[in-house]
Amino acid sequence: MPELPPRAIAWARTMSGHAGDSLVRAHAEPGLRLEPGRPVLREEREEREAAELRPGAALASGAGEREIREEPDPERTCFERDRDRIVHSSAFRRLAGKTQVVVFPNDHQRTRLTHALEVAQVATSIARGVGANATLAEAIALGHDCGHGPGGHASEDAFDAFLAEGYDHGPWGADVVLTSLNLCAQTLDGIRNHSWSRPVPATIEGEIVSWADRIAYCAHDLEDAASAGIVDLDDLPAEVVEVAGRSRRQQLGTFVRAVISTASRTGSVGMAEDEASALAALRAFNYERIYTRPDSVAQSTAVIAVLHALVEYYAEHPLALPVAFVAPDQGTQGRVRAAVTYVAGMTDRFAFGTAVDLLGWDPGRLPKGIGRDA
Repeated sequence: MPELPPRAIAWARTMSGHAGDSLVRAHAEPGLRLEPGRPVLREEREEREAAELRPGAALASGAGEREIREEPDPERTCFERDRDRIVHSSAFRRLAGKTQVVVFPNDHQRTRLTHALEVAQVATSIARGVGANATLAEAIALGHDCGHGPGGHASEDAFDAFLAEGYDHGPWGADVVLTSLNLCAQTLDGIRNHSWSRPVPATIEGEIVSWADRIAYCAHDLEDAASAGIVDLDDLPAEVVEVAGRSRRQQLGTFVRAVISTASRTGSVGMAEDEASALAALRAFNYERIYTRPDSVAQSTAVIAVLHALVEYYAEHPLALPVAFVAPDQGTQGRVRAAVTYVAGMTDRFAFGTAVDLLGWDPGRLPKGIGRDA
């Protein structure tokens, strides 16, 4: 057996922890102490929510409203269980490999995963500030983009061609990708309807996530684009700078406080006109300078071509799909839907690599990331 380095030996010595006083500790020295007491379990946390949250906030109750009945968890509220299920799902993990703004992000640019985490941070800040259910807002935010395919929003355009109802990442995430998690109705509704073009969510927390998503991606996409040299922050519209500043920190703080202030004053989730107009101006700037610039349009075109080819291949060769996606007597539309479901779940690299390896796709036709020529 090879000799182990000192660090590995020291780490191995902690295998059983540190015993003492009839318990095992993580560290050799005793740490700080809590006042002993009974565990804080689900029912007590539900009581705290009912007592502390503002009327109109969603309240956790037992096992929650789920498609398949479950027994309540003794430790966690129903929305805490939803959050945990999403975080531990493969769909959530795959967001780490999916485009937020540009494919093949570098070490600093956002992915769909980091975007989801940042939306959750904004959403919980707003929810706590207005007395809403921060746990439900967090669960919705973490799951809101699980329906996105590889290559960003271009995947929706690609998959539209194969589905009679079209492909919308919100409903797809709630009604296809996350169904196996048996999430609460309120969580699924917030995920399904977080986009502003969708019906209003059924909960205050769902509306909070709708604002948190827009606030987060407007500020973060701008920061990524500026870091990549795509835009110059000196070119920001005067209205944005005067109201919300140039930095991500200033913009997030301004817009989060605006929603908290408006919701606390009026009881409705929204922004006052000045801040809302500045956010709209920032989004319009991003659309012109980032999302619809020639390189982005070319990237989208390349994404659509690759995804079309992959769906067409798997629809014609259903036995090439993993067994979980194959059902007997699917019919033509069933095979197409199975192909879309499989391809939509792919990460960017897996999708583009599969196109090269399986379809013989010319690597020169793949989408190009910032500073990446192939």
